[in-house]
Amino acid sequence: MMRNGRTGAQVFRLLACVLLVTSATCAQRTPRRPPDIWWEPSPPEVVTAMLKLAKVTEKDVVYDLGCGDGRIVIAAAKEFGARGVGIDIDPQRIEDSIRNAKAAGVSDRVRFIEGDLFEADIRDATVVTLFLWPSLNLKLRPKLLRELQPGTRVVSYIHDMADWKPEAIQYVNGRPIYLWVIPERQTQESRR
Repeated sequence: MMRNGRTGAQVFRLLACVLLVTSATCAQRTPRRPPDIWWEPSPPEVVTAMLKLAKVTEKDVVYDLGCGDGRIVIAAAKEFGARGVGIDIDPQRIEDSIRNAKAAGVSDRVRFIEGDLFEADIRDATVVTLFLWPSLNLKLRPKLLRELQPGTRVVSYIHDMADWKPEAIQYVNGRPIYLWVIPERQTQESRR
């Protein structure tokens, strides 16, 4: 018996547990740059309302920029039959998303990309969902208008896009959900 009342085997097990926890913590990858916003999960009723407001169908490809745990693209696949892509800069969120998609049985309909939403290729999206801050929505707006095809729906929870007037606003639990549709691009001919 050791002085503190623990046996050598108990001390060994305790040290092994400490090393295991420490190595698991150290093994977690960190984002290549700090995220622009902390993750705050959207309530399930908001997720459903966002997808319904965008009129998601099985023909859609839903991109969630800053996807967190993947709940929006997973719901799009599971409840609406759509395909989905989640993008997040935090590798832990991507791992969570992949695990959640597998548990929901939709891994074949969704994929998750660890990356910067401002650099990501979003051209395949027919619906884009956002739960960011107002400044991030405004920073992202030129990319959305430049890269998305006319008719693509953009849905944002809580935050608008300043002078870009939404097509619709719906309230869930007293908080707004905004819908915009990417307009037709003006050509040189149509401007004359």
